[in-house]
Amino acid sequence: MKNSLNKSGLSLSQAQSISNACNQRAQDINQRISAINNAEKSLILEGVRYVEKQGNVMPANIVELVLEKALLHATQAFLMENIKAKDNGLKFLTMKQFTVEINSPAIPSLLQFIPNELVTEDWGWKQLSIAEYNEYLEAEAYASHIGQFIHKDSKLDSLRKELTTIKTLEWMDVKQGEKTPMEVKIHHTQEQLMQLHEKLAGLHRSYEQKVNYFKAKVKNLVTEANARISKENGIESARINTLNQATQSEFTEATRVYRAEIQRLREEFEENRQGEIKTLASLRILVDPRFQPVVSRFLELLES
Repeated sequence: MKNSLNKSGLSLSQAQSISNACNQRAQDINQRISAINNAEKSLILEGVRYVEKQGNVMPANIVELVLEKALLHATQAFLMENIKAKDNGLKFLTMKQFTVEINSPAIPSLLQFIPNELVTEDWGWKQLSIAEYNEYLEAEAYASHIGQFIHKDSKLDSLRKELTTIKTLEWMDVKQGEKTPMEVKIHHTQEQLMQLHEKLAGLHRSYEQKVNYFKAKVKNLVTEANARISKENGIESARINTLNQATQSEFTEATRVYRAEIQRLREEFEENRQGEIKTLASLRILVDPRFQPVVSRFLELLES
């Protein structure tokens, strides 16, 4: 990108302020130009003249205004290009990363330890025989559906609660102003429902115990298998680590010398980078003579 950065000239803050002033002045001119039209429209009603469309005559200095607007935009473009050039340069230097240009010691090939995977609960269920698994499915279904029928807010629970509120005689409006007795026949007694609940609750406990038995059996199978696998993995890992430590110790000394050299180069790079940043940060914008009148005009206003 072409730029006019130099040791002397405008500071970035001055350039930004002048650029803003150029933009504002150009907008003012543009509003004046946009308002120009060819005719004014008006009408007279009952002796009063009403303007329907305000007329704006072409200014006598229209040429000067257009040229001034163009120069303002050109000056602003010049300033913004240089502001951007300095900002981009500083950003580039700030983000510039140290790169290593010397070869590091060859990394030795180490033995890879690939542990045997631990088993999951899914594996545990697969260890059951078909008969055991089917027995579990049956018990789970019985426990689930019996529980749905007897537990809180279930059908049986709602029947027991409702039974105490049922009246043996109710009245129904058959005709306007006439009530007819309606017989209410209760099918169950609290004792019957309680006996049913106790019977099903006993069955539920029995099936739930069976479900819990199979779940515990599967959990134990998984725990035992994983304990064995973990022990085998630990033994193999220790063996491989011992072999790798011997190889790694040889590599450690070679890398020590390499890292010391990298540190020296990194410090040298950083010193040079900071020097470049300092030099670029001190640069200003040397104004091209063609833009100097506009710059001087607004600079004088800024400094007044």
